[in-house]
Parts: sequence; C-alpha cells; structure tokens
Amino acid sequence: LDSALSTMKVVVFPQRPAQISSRHDEADIVLFWKTKQSMSINKAINTQEIAVKEKHARNILFFKGAHTFWLAVNRLPLSSNAVLCWKFCHVFHKLLRDGHPNVSTYSRIISYTSNSTSLSLSLNLLVNLPLLLSQNPRFPGNLQMSNSQLDEAGENDVNNFFQLTVEMFDYLECELNLFLGVFSSLDMSRSVSVTAAGQCRLAPLIQVILDSSHLYDYTVKLLFKLHSCLPADTLQGHRDRFQEQFKKLKSLFYRSSNLQYFKRLIQIPQLPENPPNFLRASALSEHISPVVVIPVESSSPESEHVAETEDLSTVDSKFDDLFGTSAATDPFNFNSQNGMRKDEKDRLIEQLTAELQALKEELESFRLESGRLCQALRGRVNELEAELAEQTHLKQQALGESEFLRVELDDLRRVKEDTEKEQRSLSEIERKAQANEQRYTKLKEKYTELVQSHADLLRKNAEVTRQMTVARAAQDEVENVKKEMQDRVKAAQDTASQEVGHTHTHTHSLLCMLYKYEKEIDVVCCFVFSEQKLRPRGLELQQGELGDLVEQEMAATSAAVESAAARIEEMLNKSRAVDTGIKMEVNERILASCTDLMQAIKVLVLSSKDLQKDIVESGRGAASMKEFYAKNSRWTEGLISASKAVGWGATMLVDAADQMVQGKGKFEELMVCSHEIAASTAQLVAASKVKADKDSPNLSRLQQASKGVTQATAGVVASTKSGKSQIEDTETMDFSAMTLTQIKRQEMDAQVLVLELETRLQKERERLGELRKKHYQLAGVAEGWGGEEEVSSSPPVIMVCFTV
Repeated sequence: LDSALSTMKVVVFPQRPAQISSRHDEADIVLFWKTKQSMSINKAINTQEIAVKEKHARNILFFKGAHTFWLAVNRLPLSSNAVLCWKFCHVFHKLLRDGHPNVSTYSRIISYTSNSTSLSLSLNLLVNLPLLLSQNPRFPGNLQMSNSQLDEAGENDVNNFFQLTVEMFDYLECELNLFLGVFSSLDMSRSVSVTAAGQCRLAPLIQVILDSSHLYDYTVKLLFKLHSCLPADTLQGHRDRFQEQFKKLKSLFYRSSNLQYFKRLIQIPQLPENPPNFLRASALSEHISPVVVIPVESSSPESEHVAETEDLSTVDSKFDDLFGTSAATDPFNFNSQNGMRKDEKDRLIEQLTAELQALKEELESFRLESGRLCQALRGRVNELEAELAEQTHLKQQALGESEFLRVELDDLRRVKEDTEKEQRSLSEIERKAQANEQRYTKLKEKYTELVQSHADLLRKNAEVTRQMTVARAAQDEVENVKKEMQDRVKAAQDTASQEVGHTHTHTHSLLCMLYKYEKEIDVVCCFVFSEQKLRPRGLELQQGELGDLVEQEMAATSAAVESAAARIEEMLNKSRAVDTGIKMEVNERILASCTDLMQAIKVLVLSSKDLQKDIVESGRGAASMKEFYAKNSRWTEGLISASKAVGWGATMLVDAADQMVQGKGKFEELMVCSHEIAASTAQLVAASKVKADKDSPNLSRLQQASKGVTQATAGVVASTKSGKSQIEDTETMDFSAMTLTQIKRQEMDAQVLVLELETRLQKERERLGELRKKHYQLAGVAEGWGGEEEVSSSPPVIMVCFTV
C-alpha cells in the first residue's frame, strides 16, 4: 500500500486530450487499478517456490472488490500445482485475517482433495476459520479482542462460554496440525530457513503464530471463568485437552524462535514452564498474555530506489497502454512565449528530447548497476546467514554431545557406586553365613540333649500311666455311690413339689387377670391422650392469637435467616484472618456456598409472605385477616410448622459450619443440614401454594425461589464434598518407619474397627428408620391427620428423606 501510494505521488500524469470524456476517464482508471490488482495477484500467487512478497500482499488487501480477486484465482490451476495452491492458501489466510470485515462473511470455501499433507492441513484450517467467525460474529478476522469484547462474545452465559472454548480448541488443533505438518516436511538438520524453498513453506506460519497466541490467551481466561461457575469434575475433559495443546504449542514456539527466518520478521513469545492451575482461582493473576511483536524494518535506499524505479516504469507503461503516446509527442507548447520562431521551437524540443533520452539511459544504467550490487549483497548476506546457522547448528550439536558424555559419565559413576555397594553387601552376607553356621552347631548340640531328655520323660510317663489307671478305678466307685444318693434326694423332692404345685397354679391365674386389667386401663388412657392431641390447635387459640402467631413465626424465620447470614460472614472473616493454604480455600468455598443458600432462603421466605398476602386478600372476603387464619386453622398451622422448620434448619446449618471451620465438626453434618433445609423449604413451598391461584405471579416467583434454594443446596453439598476430598488428599499415611509386625498389628486393628463400624452403621440405620417413623406419627398428630374435614382443605405436610 505504501509503495502504491508513493508511486502515485511520483508519477506526473500529462495533459489528456480534451476530446476524452470524464466517463471514459473513470472507466480507464477503474480498468487501470483492476489491471494492477490482477498483476499483484499473479505476482503473489505463482509457481516460483519463493515466499510471497509483502508489497504484493498489501496491494491485494488495498483493493475492496472481490470480483477481480476470484476472477484471477479461478484461472489458476490450483489443483495441479502444489506450490501454486500453497501460496494461494497463504494469501487467502491473510485476506481472512487483515482484509475487510465482510471477507469472512462472504468468503467462498474451496474444498477438494490434495496429495500433499501440508496442503490438506492448510485447506482444513481455511475451512475452519470462516466457520469459527460465522458462529461467533463478534470475532474480528485477526482474533484481537479485549476482555470486555470476549465477555460480550459469550453473552455472559456459561453455556456459551463452554461451547466457545470447544470451538477454540478445535481451531487451535487445526493450527497445531499445520505447524507439525510443515516442520515434518522440512529437513531441520540443514539451514532450510535461509533457502527460498524453505521460506516459501515457512511464510504462512506467521499468521498461524499470531492466531495461536490469541487463542491460547482466550482459552486460559475462559477456562478460569468456567471453573468459577462449574464443578471441577465437569471440566476435566477441557483441562486434559488444554494440557495436550499447551505442550505442543510450547514446543512449536520454541522451535520457531530458533529459525533464522522468523528472527528477522517476527518476535515469538515463550510460554511458561508449567500450564496454569485452573483449580486455584488466584492463578489467573499470574497469567501473562503472550504478545507477538512484528518489528518494523526499514528498507535500504538501494532497494527503495529500485522498487520506485520499477513501479515508475510499470506505471508509465500502463499509462501509455491506456491513454496512448500522443501526449508524449507534444508535451510542451511554446507558441505564445517571447515570439519565438517555429525553427527555434523545434530545435529546443529536439535538444530537450535528446537530453531526456540521455537521462533515461543514465537512469537505466544506474538502476541495473544498483540492482546488481543489491543482488550481490543479498547473496553475500544469505551466505553469511547460512554459515552462521551452520555454526550455530554445530555448536548445538557439540553441546548435545557434551551433554550426552556428561550423562554417560554419570551413569558410569552410578555403576561404580552400585558395584561397591554390592561388594559391601556380599561381605555382609558372608559374615552372616559364618554366624549362622556357628549358631547351627550350637542348635545341634541342644537337639542332642533334648533327645536324651525325651527318652527319660517317656520312661517316667509309663509309670505315671500305671498310677492313673488305679486312680480311675477308685473314681468310678465313688461315682456310683454318689449317683445312688442323688436318686434318693430326687424322690423326696418330687413328693414335696406335688404339694406346692396346686398353690402355684392358683397364684398364676390371679396374676394373669391383674395383667389383663392393667393393659385395658393403659389402652383407655392412650385413647384419651390421643383424642386430646387430635384436637386442632386452632380450637385452643383465639382468632387474634392464631393470626399473630403466623406473623410472629414468619418474622422469626426471617430473623433467623438474617442472623445465620451475618454469622456466616463473620466466620468467613475469621477464617481469612486465621487459616491459610488449602484449609482457607476450602473454608471460603464452603462458607460462600452457605451464604448463597441463606440468600436463596431469604428470597424464598419473602416470596412466601407475598403469596400468603395474595391468598388472604383473595379468600377472606368481608372477614378480617385474623378471622381468615382462624377459619383455616389447619392451613395456618401448616405454615407455622414449616416456618419453624426453616428457621431451625438455618440455625443448625450455621452451627455445623462454625464447628467445621473450627475443626471440631464433620463435613457430613453440614451436608445433612443442607438436605434438612431443602426439605423444610419444600414443606414451606407446599404449605404456601396449596391455596394459591396457579396463574398468580407470586406463585411463579415462589417456585423460582424454590429452584434457587435447591441449586444453592446442591452447591453447598458439592463444595463440601470437594473440600473434604482436598483435605483428605493432604492427609497421606506414612508407612516408611513401620516394621512388618507393626503393620500387621495395625491391619488387624483396622479390620476390627471396620467390623465395629459396620455393626454400628446397621444399628444407626435401624434407629434412623424408627426416628423417621416416630417423626411421621408426631407430625401427623400435630397437623391434624385423621380429624374431621374442615371447610378448606388442609395443606399436606411433605417430609423429604435423604439417604445418609
């Protein structure tokens, strides 16, 4: 573009004949620029295996019309020439990145098969880039966006951010495959980056480096944003894919920065040693966005002069073709100056024409000489760069050999140390073998002594056996006498028991009658007590007392929720001041989720109050609010019971969170309290909407608030489980200092503890079942189950059970 503008400033267009119309002039100018664009396209996309010149690419970007570009491209045999197709892909990629914004929208996707792997990867990249831009219309062609523009592209929706990350991963995968395909096609053992063929293959990678640096930065920021909204397990696939692409991109950036061709044209950033830790939110502040710098290189005066001369000659020839050479034959008009004669005019014209021709020849010779000198200097520079690259390669090879020899020396030292250790262990084994031999001799002597003592004991055993036979005979005689005495005593006892039996039978019949009467009395008392409990509480209270009690319970519930939120905020501040590391992170996450739950409960209670006001206003008629509550006493008692349950659940949750932060509680208690709050809020929702109109807007808000409580409860459970797993991972067991006997003993203790816990778990489950059964019975009695039907249906009491 700069070259074209400078050429336009240098060329002085002569006077055109007066008979040419203005419309004809405009058509000629359009034809001239279309011809110039076609020339730039043909110079940029040709069969010569050299890199595309930057000025030709700029000229193509300067023109806004797509007709001339596609007309020139359709004439090229792209499918039959690999170099031609490769350079077309380079120019088309640059158009998509730096061209008019409508290029990505109205671009045509060329799709055909190719025998070259690099061409197929480049075409795949050109297919995916317009697809990415069409799916995300807020993205510019060069992918340069600020953080606010990135948020607007995702519309602040976690689902859009999730899908956008997948699309960026796909496009970055295409760019990495193109990188690897180009590098695999080059012989990296030679200085390929200073050759024309090597530069032709490496030139399109500049746009790939620019795109991949932006995509890496955006994926890091999007993954941190997703981890702040979704559980870590859900994003495991994203993290694995990012780890794989991070390793490839870091390796490719490092290899590209060592090539001489890229050092002159672009400054490639280096990625950090380790990828970001997305599980730690504070790691986002440590992330540094990679920036690719393209240095501005000023051309030498010789090259600028040659370029201007070439452009000048090109424009002259194009202008002569368009407007003819008639203007050159009569450039001056001196008929009216100083009364000169015609011969003098002709002589002056001939003299000036000769001088102009001489100056042109001198300018042409100077241009040829300067071009030759520039070509020679470029050749010398290329030779020096190739020699420098070769020396650098030799240096790296020498360093690699030195490193290999150092590793081999370390291996030899390690082998020597292992040999010395084996020799020391062999000496120790020989010493132990000698000691075992001496011990074997001593044991053999003791064995001989034991054999002798065993023979003596056998002789003594025979004597003892004979004496035992005599003793057994005497014992049998004693047993016979003892049996005879027992038979006599038993006969006497039978005679006495027959006399006592009659008395015992009469006493037993009297006790049975007494037990029967006592049981009947207990049943009667139980019926009386049950009837008293089954009386609705609304009958015991006055109309004003029942209405005031509803307001008091709802106010107490709101106060309990506000107090719980304040206590959680106070615990969060204390935890930040005292705890550090993983414990602080776990406490912050759990307390933050508890705070969200308290806010959701607060919204639910407010929505319930609004719905109750609508119910009372629509159903009381001419009666007062207190009379309406007294008339619907069952429904009112359901509201009171549900409000108490919500306030009690919030208090228990705060107490469990306080114990957990202090290290005295358990994570399971916090999860159970969360489930209990979910059940209480469900009971409150059911009691509130039983008399509500299904089209009421307050009912919709109440149901939405109920969903918010459910989601907040799930967040508390998820953060608690995640924190528990993090803390348990840090408490690793160390068995390095334990012996075999100690490990076996602890294994037995662990088995005993497992059996005890299983037994205890079974008993606790049975106890839990009994408690729930009793809870249902008491709740049914308190809410008036089984009583007489009232005028308005009583609200159902919902008990939500969760398996521990």
